[in-house]
Amino acid sequence: MNSLNLSADSDSLILVDDSDQDVGHLSKARCHEGKGILHRAFSLLIFNDAGELLIQQRSPRKRLWPLYWSNSCCSHPRSGESTEAATRRRLFEELGMVCALKFLFKFQYQAQFDATGSEHELCSVFIGRCSDPVEINPNEILAWRWVSPKALHEQLAAPGAVKFTPWFTMEWARIWRDHREEVLALRC
Repeated sequence: MNSLNLSADSDSLILVDDSDQDVGHLSKARCHEGKGILHRAFSLLIFNDAGELLIQQRSPRKRLWPLYWSNSCCSHPRSGESTEAATRRRLFEELGMVCALKFLFKFQYQAQFDATGSEHELCSVFIGRCSDPVEINPNEILAWRWVSPKALHEQLAAPGAVKFTPWFTMEWARIWRDHREEVLALRC
């Protein structure tokens, strides 16, 4: 697995309006300054054949939410890149995986980390099932593990035990409320 830092602050991200219409481009670094500038993003939730979700602990090198646990993979399409192409690219870059992905929903959120910056994203959420071996990019991911939905709910409910990213807690609540059957159908 290539261990280069593949998510550069100089990447040109796609700025969007509330309807997900392109309105321009800006560097990743500038998109995450202050309260953030609304841009297109995606989150991937990858399950194994047992129905467990792959979660990752973000690298300590991450500008926002370092060492927090999060969904399997998340990132941004680059200028001129479709969301579908970006999801395939990033899944392989971060986890060494290739699998079919199913779009579930989009949601918009803004979350402030600290004076360092924030996320302000219109995020498309996808799920998939994969039995490929996990090959993490150590510049992006510190640790990873498979977790059952039941265990994940317990960890999310335990105050202060494990730190999770804000987008992951928001999207998981919606997935479990509105898309539970699709998640459970991913088990063999």
